Amino acid sequence: MKNNFKKWLKAAGIRTVKTMAETAIAIIGTNAIGITDVNWIGVGSACLLSGVVTVLTCIKGLPEIKE
Repeated sequence: MKNNFKKWLKAAGIRTVKTMAETAIAIIGTNAIGITDVNWIGVGSACLLSGVVTVLTCIKGLPEIKE
């Protein structure tokens, strides 16, 4: 069981980081012309929210992990 949790944690972590990066790219790409135009607090907030949602979704199940 401990080994299964480690596999789940690794897969969920990778998926969460990827989702947060995709969120940052989407928000930065739509709102900014230059680096000083980026609302970094907004980007961080959206990334954290997408990370939380991803972890909650991973609780349901990960296709990468065979049951």
